[in-house]
Amino acid sequence: MSQSSGQSGQGHGQSQGYTITSSGTNSQGNHYCSRDYSSASSAPANSNSYHYSNTDGSYYYSNPNGSTYYNDGNGGASYNRFGAKK
Repeated sequence: MSQSSGQSGQGHGQSQGYTITSSGTNSQGNHYCSRDYSSASSAPANSNSYHYSNTDGSYYYSNPNGSTYYNDGNGGASYNRFGAKK
């Protein structure tokens, strides 16, 4: 997955308990968004919280609690909770 840091999005998403710190679209049309949850009282701060939305319909989330979620856009999905043994 290619990432691209683009325009700053300060202030967006605050009603969902996070602030978008950066977002952008790469040359393939895939969207990237970095999120800061430090203002949410129910979630620990995680500087690695982000998501990708890809043109093939797949998407990926890295959550503030350390869990990850991937959907391949074709009905397949995987979720890994924080601390799960691989």
